[in-house]
Amino acid sequence: MTTAGLERLLPFYTDVLGGELTYQFPPTGPPAYVSLRFGKASLGLGHDPEYRRTDGTPAIALWLYVDDCQAAVDAIRTGTGRVTEEPTEQPWGERVARAEDPDGNRLVLGQRGS
Repeated sequence: MTTAGLERLLPFYTDVLGGELTYQFPPTGPPAYVSLRFGKASLGLGHDPEYRRTDGTPAIALWLYVDDCQAAVDAIRTGTGRVTEEPTEQPWGERVARAEDPDGNRLVLGQRGS
C-alpha cells in the first residue's frame, strides 16, 4: 500500500490494529518502506510524498481477520481511524465490522465464528 503519510499510517496499523513491524528500510531514520505481520499475513506500506488519489475514492479495501471484532472497533474508535459499520453477526457465522484507516482506505474486520 502506498501513502504520502507513512508516519501517520504506521501507528494505526501497529498500535491500533496490532501489526508487528518485521522490516524497515532504511533500517534507521524515517522509513521509506515497512513490512508488517498480522498472524500469517504480511502487509507492506511504502512512503511516497507525491502520492495523491485524484478521484477521492479509497485506493484499496482490506479484509482483516481479528480475534475480537468489538475490541478492534473500539481501538479504531479511540485511534485515528473511523468506524463506518458496527460489528454485526453474518448469516455465514462470522462477525463483521467496517472502518477506514487514516488515509480513508476501507477495512473490513472479520471475526471467525467459534
